Amino acid sequence: MGIVGGFVVKFLTILTGKKGAFVIPCLLALLGVNLCLQRKLVLPGIFLLFFISLAFVHLVTLSSNEYISEMWRLGVQGEGGGILGAAFTIFMVSLFGDLGSKILLGTLCCLTLVYLTGVPFSKLLKNFSQWFWKSAGYLKERILDFLFVEEEFEPSKTEDRKKRPTGSHSFPVIIDHNAPQPVPERPDNEQPFALTEVEENKENRKKDPEPQKSSKGNYTLPSLDLLAKPLKVKSSRLNKEILENVRILEETLESFGVKVCVSQVHRGPAITRYEIQPSPGVKVSKIVHLADDIALSLAATDVRIEAPIPGKAALGIEVPNKEVTPVYLREILESNEFQGASSKLTIALGKDIAGNPIVADLVKMPHLLLAGATGSGKSVCLNAIICSILYKARPDEVRFLLIDPKMVELTTYNEIPHLVAPVVIDPRKAASALKWIVKEMENRYELFASLGVRDLIRYNSLASEESQKQLQLLPYIVVVIDELADLMMIAPVDVEDAICRLAQMARAAGIHLVVATQRPSVDVITGVIKANIPSRIAFAVSSQVDSRTILDMNGAEKLLGRGDMLFLPTGAIKPLRIQGAYVSEEEVEKIVSFIKKQGEASYVSEFPDIEETSSEPEKDFGDPLFTDAARVVIEAGHASVSLLQRRLRVGYARAARLMDILEEKGIVGPYEGAKPRQVLMTAEQFQRYYGK
Repeated sequence: MGIVGGFVVKFLTILTGKKGAFVIPCLLALLGVNLCLQRKLVLPGIFLLFFISLAFVHLVTLSSNEYISEMWRLGVQGEGGGILGAAFTIFMVSLFGDLGSKILLGTLCCLTLVYLTGVPFSKLLKNFSQWFWKSAGYLKERILDFLFVEEEFEPSKTEDRKKRPTGSHSFPVIIDHNAPQPVPERPDNEQPFALTEVEENKENRKKDPEPQKSSKGNYTLPSLDLLAKPLKVKSSRLNKEILENVRILEETLESFGVKVCVSQVHRGPAITRYEIQPSPGVKVSKIVHLADDIALSLAATDVRIEAPIPGKAALGIEVPNKEVTPVYLREILESNEFQGASSKLTIALGKDIAGNPIVADLVKMPHLLLAGATGSGKSVCLNAIICSILYKARPDEVRFLLIDPKMVELTTYNEIPHLVAPVVIDPRKAASALKWIVKEMENRYELFASLGVRDLIRYNSLASEESQKQLQLLPYIVVVIDELADLMMIAPVDVEDAICRLAQMARAAGIHLVVATQRPSVDVITGVIKANIPSRIAFAVSSQVDSRTILDMNGAEKLLGRGDMLFLPTGAIKPLRIQGAYVSEEEVEKIVSFIKKQGEASYVSEFPDIEETSSEPEKDFGDPLFTDAARVVIEAGHASVSLLQRRLRVGYARAARLMDILEEKGIVGPYEGAKPRQVLMTAEQFQRYYGK
């Protein structure tokens, strides 16, 4: 370095400090730039910036405990900003204090830079703001690239179980099924079953099909433009949270002595399923019994364990998503399977755990029972089923009989040409309407027998031939009952007999039932009804007893509600969990309005009127004292023959006969030995059904 160099370094160290010495090259560089650009030198501004920089260095590098007393001594030793920085700092701190000095020095530094560069302060702020947001955007992209991963994985085979050690820490395959997936090619010789699972394909999906013109008349099927478009879902997902849940799940089970590995993670619309493979020797029942502990460790409201997953050597732990992705009816109607289905009774149900659209054929089911608690999604599911059929069939192909004792759910469909009669809202008329359907079934079978055909499909094929022009094509008839419990209260024997006859025999006649109830008890869903309606949908219920009443197995009590369902088709061993398709009331009104504009409703002339069933009170009630007997037991809260004898002053024979009538009408429960009978109806319900 030499004598001169050493002297300069020592002098600058004492004058400006070890760290403050770096300010001098920066000022020299600024002077050089001004000379190159031939700008006017502003020496006062440069010297002011020099002293401000030294003071700022001195303030930042020295702690607040060393101010004033040690400031000068440290400056002479070359610490901070040296002698100059210490002098200027002592002057500033004495006048403005520590914090005030820093604020004032920062402000003076900015003003001096504006003065030296000649750039307006507003433009300087604008340039700094642009630089800041550009840097923030770049940093955000880098963070997203690190945390969010485009899912291009293929599901791993279950045969990899032996190749992968149980205790390995390799990551599971995470599959986001909310993103569009490629559609697998279906072999030509494979026939679709009543239940169809379809992968979404954004490229191959049909774009808003044009309204389909009818081959008969001027009837046009509704356009998909009447339905709301589904929300766009990003195909990337935060894997960090999923991987954290995988770690928690494996550690929780290992803490209970159960060694497992998570092989796959499937994220669906409402739940995420973690597929786990237990070590050899681990009992499945041991994992099932740990459901509450798993829910606690994952901070989930509840978990459902499917053990094992049908067709896989793994167990499925279904955990609710923090945010539910809605499934719109339009998504299912746009799917290739629904568009390519030839059946006029194809119904759209929703999406399964894997995000596949679920479409079913009511002809193959052939009847459907829906049950669940209030607000679980039954009415929306019924609307989705009816709208699916309206998007497939003309009025001459499918007719509806809608029974809605609640008076608010199905009345929107009044006056559409698909109805055989106005929506039935009176429970007393519903039994007669079902009897008419039974009579129609018998008439069709007599017609089929005279022509030597077995079912509706063969009959319509025969009627469409040129040589059989005198035969009239017969439409399918779909009977939709929105609340079975109300009907079972009024006429349980008649309603149950009619439903059972239709469920046993009506399939070949082209008549199909869709029955819904919000009270899944054994007095509503009787064993005879369950035996004849094997296809069922269970929504969220409050207890395992209700779940077993619907499905003959547990599981529905762990559903989330709002369209979360378990679908048990005919012949299936285990139910399929589905997030139901949502269709709003506004969409239903648009579809109904579109259909009404194409023609008026043509109701069946021989359909029974309400007067035919209610004009003779003696025929309905069976005894003049029926009303008095009903009021007596409702007010008492329990029912017995001796109670009727005392209150009505009648003999045992008549009181026993009145009790039988009350049981038949669904007002009291069955005989329970020495205990009094249970009253099943309130005073308001009795006034509604029998007050007239």
